[in-house]
Amino acid sequence: MNRTEFIAVTATLLFVAFALGWFAYWLLHRLTRVSQADMGELDRMAQALHDAEETRDQALIYIQDREAELTNQVHQTEAELRAAMDGLRDARREADDLRGYIERMNEER
Repeated sequence: MNRTEFIAVTATLLFVAFALGWFAYWLLHRLTRVSQADMGELDRMAQALHDAEETRDQALIYIQDREAELTNQVHQTEAELRAAMDGLRDARREADDLRGYIERMNEER
């Protein structure tokens, strides 16, 4: 094989390698190309996800507000209960004092 034949064979092999590489790239690109319908579906899914996240955020805010409101009501109820218990304790003490006073008055007679 002389020099000219070697160059021709090498050039042919390089061209065939280039053609095979280009064909493989084209085939891969053709098989993995995203269609317009798929893009529309991806857009709809992205919008649905965005809407779901907004709804979740609104629900979390509502839950936090409701929890704060209920916690406040519990604290108010506990304060009212303490006040009622204190009033009841004072009323019992006063009733006991009055009973004692009445018994002493009855004993003195």
